[in-house]
Amino acid sequence: MTLIKSISGIRGTIGGKTGDNLTPLDIVKFTSAYGEWIKNQSTSQDTKIVVGRDARISGEMCENLVVSTLNALGIDVINLGLSTTPTVEVMVPKYKANGGIILTASHNPKEWNALKLLNAKGEFVSDKDGAKILEIAEEESFKYADVDHLGSQQFVNNAIEQHIEAILEIGSVDTNSIKNANFKVAIDCVNSTGGIAVPILLKALGVQQIEELYCEPNGHFPHNPEPLPENLTEISSLIRSTKCDLGIVVDPDVDRLALVNEDGSMFGEEYTLVAVSDYILSKQKGSTVSNLSSTIALRNITEDHGCQYFSSAVGEVNVVEKMKEQKAVIGGEGNGGIIFPELHYGRDALVGIALFLTHLAHKKMKMTELKAQYPNYHISKNKIQLTADTNVDAILDQLKEKYSKEEINTIDGVKILFGNEWVHLRKSNTEPIIRVYSESNSEERANELAEMIMNDAYSFTKTI
Repeated sequence: MTLIKSISGIRGTIGGKTGDNLTPLDIVKFTSAYGEWIKNQSTSQDTKIVVGRDARISGEMCENLVVSTLNALGIDVINLGLSTTPTVEVMVPKYKANGGIILTASHNPKEWNALKLLNAKGEFVSDKDGAKILEIAEEESFKYADVDHLGSQQFVNNAIEQHIEAILEIGSVDTNSIKNANFKVAIDCVNSTGGIAVPILLKALGVQQIEELYCEPNGHFPHNPEPLPENLTEISSLIRSTKCDLGIVVDPDVDRLALVNEDGSMFGEEYTLVAVSDYILSKQKGSTVSNLSSTIALRNITEDHGCQYFSSAVGEVNVVEKMKEQKAVIGGEGNGGIIFPELHYGRDALVGIALFLTHLAHKKMKMTELKAQYPNYHISKNKIQLTADTNVDAILDQLKEKYSKEEINTIDGVKILFGNEWVHLRKSNTEPIIRVYSESNSEERANELAEMIMNDAYSFTKTI
């Protein structure tokens, strides 16, 4: 059982002992710290926070604890109830709130839950602000309101519909083309809030033929909720048996989008962002951003459009920061996370669905034909196990020196680029390992690259 305190929030497994797991006392403590931080940021006596949750079994319990704690601090709550992470992000500025809390453990199994923390822009709190919230929690330096100044609660039951309305107003979303394409779509929403949002969105876009798989938001995940190929065998079979044009898969909080081809093969999470970026860049020129561990195919596509690609450190906050810095028109992460700043600066599977279906409708192609248009790369993920006293920084420095003639990026660990191949090494902050990601035009070559660099790293451990 685990409790993880990080700058972006707190997550852990439900039950167990206080301080070791995500218990009611821990939820109250960290909600109090966040609420106190929000009050310290506010120039007004009145503060309000948007709260929404995914459909996890523990969600209602956590929601009650969070809302009551915020009210006890004198903070008003706009309660969206069952919602999605991007919906909460959109609603924070819409309701002129001071921040937001999303109760979701994203792709983690059902025993997990988490408090994801947003600022007044509806974006994840920064490293600096997250550290301050953890400090307040550690010191328990929060003060609750007296009985005459308790906060109130307002329920908003149509936030998802408001979010979808905002998506439909985006100029790049072409509902007429989607409707005329007459797509037949299979969806897997892993029995969370995607089961509410995705069917509503598809119908609003003009999709009439929908094969629903696991769309009851009861929190009983029928398979591992991370949208990876090994977890998507059922929708793959459903697509083939019902002759669907494509499959759409979202994680429990609907910020990651995976796509499945008409033959049941995977389009590839890495290529969700590539395809959507290809479409956006065909409509407007501008830069793109993804993190260092995402496919180089985005860089290839961006440069094909005569635009510039930028990479960021791993993590959504870092991608958003780089997107703002470079005024990117599209960006995200290789895990199916689309960030479209015209709507908001957060990963959003719903806007990703709308943009991708528009792209597919305009192309008038099958999914496999569209995928074949993009560079074919494979990513290999490995790790180097070290001892606790290993000087990881020294190993990374020696790798930089050995490959100094290659293009090297050091904003987050060490990334070595060999043309359209690369290896990215990042040290873990929690255990003595180096994570190793490599990419090439075949799985075999990607593994060879990783093995080459890992052998170098192991040899350097003998010299330091």
